[in-house]
Amino acid sequence: MTELSYDCSNTGLIVVDPYNDFISEGGKIWPRLKEVAEANNCVPHMLEVLNAARQARLRVFFAMHHRYRPGDYENWKFVAPIQRAAWHRRSFEFGTWGGEFRAEFVPLDGEVVASEHWCSSGFANTDLDLELKRHGIQRVIVIGLVAHTCIEATVRYAAELGYDVTVVKDAVADYSPEMMHAALEINLPNYASAIVETGEVVTALSASNAA
Repeated sequence: MTELSYDCSNTGLIVVDPYNDFISEGGKIWPRLKEVAEANNCVPHMLEVLNAARQARLRVFFAMHHRYRPGDYENWKFVAPIQRAAWHRRSFEFGTWGGEFRAEFVPLDGEVVASEHWCSSGFANTDLDLELKRHGIQRVIVIGLVAHTCIEATVRYAAELGYDVTVVKDAVADYSPEMMHAALEINLPNYASAIVETGEVVTALSASNAA
């Protein structure tokens, strides 16, 4: 594989769903992710990539799942299974701790929080593509949750829209090693130009910052 390098003027970081419900002790979904996330140090790696991106002055974009509100889906004719699960669990409930950003991932001034996605893709029915284009972004680095759903859907959509995509494989997590394998080894290589570890991305961003 060729050595990673990034032009910070046209590269953005997309952070997917850093909600307390996903990545904090006490979160509704954390118990399902904990084993895999702790095995690859997902949350510390997410923070390491985020800090490296900020240091390199990359634009940072947050792609956040719809936060549950009373009445969601009740009058929809069709509800996808993943949406039905979020509805029943009240995942990322608006106005609660679980629906807040984990403290270390709160966006800074000037960072972009795209409109919330209703299913899995950070692009579908949101303004993420518009925001990326308006900021001159052509390449994206993707981190966050969950590998086989929101990460995979967001990466696929990004590729369809013409973005060059890097996935940081130890800055994502899933409910089982088998799901991680399916996403990172079988599906995502069809769409991501690079699937790499945190250290590789941090080194490349540091080099870009020093240039």
